[in-house]
Amino acid sequence: MRVAPQFGDRRAGRTYADRPAAFGILERDGQVAVVRIEKPDGATWIDLPGGGVDPGESPEQGVVREFGEEAGLKVAVREPYAMADQFFVNTEGEAWNNRSAFFVLDLVAEDAASKIEEDHMLVWLSPLEAIAALRHDSHAWAVAAWMRR
Repeated sequence: MRVAPQFGDRRAGRTYADRPAAFGILERDGQVAVVRIEKPDGATWIDLPGGGVDPGESPEQGVVREFGEEAGLKVAVREPYAMADQFFVNTEGEAWNNRSAFFVLDLVAEDAASKIEEDHMLVWLSPLEAIAALRHDSHAWAVAAWMRR
C-alpha cells in the first residue's frame, strides 16, 4: 500500500484525476536544479524539474525525460527517496492529483538538444531558497526531506 503525504486543496465541484508523476533533486555545488516557468498570462512559477509519467514509462524514465525536456540536462537516477501527492489545477483548467515519486539524480551531461519546453529555464538555488520559492508544497516538502537525509 502506498503511503504518501497529500498536499494542496481540492476546489469544490472539481474531480481530481490521479496522475503518476516523477521529479528529481539534482545538486551541484550546494545548489539544487529548479525550473522557472514563464506562462503566457504573466505568471512565473518555480518547480522541480519533472512532471507526468507517460503511459508505458517508468517513473525513473519519466524524470530522466523531463529533465532533458525542461532543463536540457542528461541525468541518471541514483535512488528514489520520497513520495508525495499534490492536488492542483493546471493552466488548461484540468484538475490533477500528482502521485509523485521523488529521486536523487546525478548529472551526466548538458544536452541542449533535448530541451523542448521553451517556457522553462534552468535555475540553480540553494535548498532553502528553493523551499521558499517552489510553487507546489509537495516540492518544498521533498527538498526538505532530501536535506534531512
